[in-house]
Amino acid sequence: MRTHYCGELNRQHIDQQLSVCGWVNRRRDHGGVIFVDLRDKKGMLQVVFDPDDAAMFAAAETLRNEFVLRVEGKLRLRPEGTENPEMATGEVELLAQKLEILNASETPPFQLDEEDVHDDNRLRYRYIDLRKPEMQYRMQLRARVTHFLRRWLEDAEFLDIETPMLTKATPEGARDYLVPSRTHPGSFFALPQSPQLFKQLLMMSGMDRYYQIVRCFRDEDLRADRQPEFTQLDIETSFMDEEAIMNQMENMMRALFGAVLEVDVDGPFLRMTHAEAMERYGSDKPDLRIDLELTTISDLLKDVEFKVFSGPAGDPEGRVAALRLPGGNALTRKEIDDYTDFVGRYGARGLAYIKCNDLSRGREGPQSPILKFLPDEAIQAILERTGAATGDLIFFGADKAHVVNESLGALRIKVGQDRGLVEPGWRFLWVVDFPMFEHDARENRWNALHHPFTAPATNDPELLEADPGGTLSRAYDMVLNGTELGGGSVRIHNIDMQQCVFKLLGIDEQEAQEKFGFLLTALKYGCPPHGGIAFGLDRLVMLMAGANSIRDVMAFPKTQTAACLLTQAPAPVAERQLRELSIRLRKPQAET
Repeated sequence: MRTHYCGELNRQHIDQQLSVCGWVNRRRDHGGVIFVDLRDKKGMLQVVFDPDDAAMFAAAETLRNEFVLRVEGKLRLRPEGTENPEMATGEVELLAQKLEILNASETPPFQLDEEDVHDDNRLRYRYIDLRKPEMQYRMQLRARVTHFLRRWLEDAEFLDIETPMLTKATPEGARDYLVPSRTHPGSFFALPQSPQLFKQLLMMSGMDRYYQIVRCFRDEDLRADRQPEFTQLDIETSFMDEEAIMNQMENMMRALFGAVLEVDVDGPFLRMTHAEAMERYGSDKPDLRIDLELTTISDLLKDVEFKVFSGPAGDPEGRVAALRLPGGNALTRKEIDDYTDFVGRYGARGLAYIKCNDLSRGREGPQSPILKFLPDEAIQAILERTGAATGDLIFFGADKAHVVNESLGALRIKVGQDRGLVEPGWRFLWVVDFPMFEHDARENRWNALHHPFTAPATNDPELLEADPGGTLSRAYDMVLNGTELGGGSVRIHNIDMQQCVFKLLGIDEQEAQEKFGFLLTALKYGCPPHGGIAFGLDRLVMLMAGANSIRDVMAFPKTQTAACLLTQAPAPVAERQLRELSIRLRKPQAET
């Protein structure tokens, strides 16, 4: 139906007879000549309708936004002075000789160039939203990314192998999406949260190198970078340690950014231990583009009378930390109050601060309501350790360490963005040496920081059992600009170690056999050392596209309540279908 795409035409095509197809982006009537900007996936082209052809001109007068057209004509240069440098085809225009209206359109619910369209409208009419040039670009970028990753991995001798979508529910991680079985009444499949166990079994099967671009499902509360169904690049290798895996993935990412974005990414990527990341940034996925750091000052405040500081400073699980903001004295009281409310979302009970007005005046220089509670030597030590200078502002966090890390870590990002302190570029980072477990004080139990198949840094189950809280894991996360792109680890390939980890997690032998018996059996039959990683493909494309949410790089995403406004899913099903599945609905009790 067409000889060319609209967006690919230029001077080289002058005087050629062409046919193009697309949507009316805009129609303009200028003194008896009608101009139409025709849009397709490669861009826009100006089409001119001359009144000399009365029938075609009359048809052109009926055109409205989003009509679907096929136009034949001759390409010509635009008259001098009418060029449009904002368009790739801005030097040329198509003089229409034949117009075919392939389909009319009602007035769309929003214009494609309209800003601030409500997200619900965008998702309800997603097929219109996807026509926007920026959405076309994002979908094309996603396709180029997946194409490149497949080609790179296959060149590196990775096999693309599919794993089951209907599998068994697991006791770890987020909630599973359950699928009732008609042929096994009362039993359920689960949609996979990841292909973790299957890819390990593939290594035990001698496949050596595996990859898959796979859909995964998690029934959890959503936010900007999460969806109930998402896509990940899943990778597993045999006979490679963490150094080899990280080096290979690093090479893949540098090649990807060079090929798709034409960006040179420096290597090797910086590596940082989990402990250092938490100490300096309060986060295990720090954004290194923001040159602000947390400074621990607990030792300086243990003996002060101000209990707000001395209490957490003397608590083994507490922390007192400072965040220096260069030039922060310019902040107004309202801005500081807003930041106080902001850290409150992360559990902080307040936000103390010191304004460094004129530090040459000694104690008279700093200004803060808390200064009267602190001795001179403590104030001076804080100023020296944080490197404060006149004009700076110092924020303080004092609480349990996890509260301080989360609140000040988030505040660091917030003030960095608000104050224009985010440097341009791509800052990759490997975070390594994660703790093997984290302790749940409420339930007095250990939880796996990554997952229960991650290998500990020790090969001795007895040493692991003797000190689970002090043992590191062989896990590694790739972070880009403050977003975790992917997480991986070397896996446990010894049955004794796997049983030890299950025991520490409170999974007894009976439950282990019930949930993971197939894995434990497989470990008995010559399991090779293996490890891998999984990258969030949606997050990766989101960052590369400069989007704010993974919803903007997914064709048909869900809402924050895991609903599809386009198809109105989830939806009730007929009673007959429920009977076939041996299911009876029990309506939730209304709250009184």
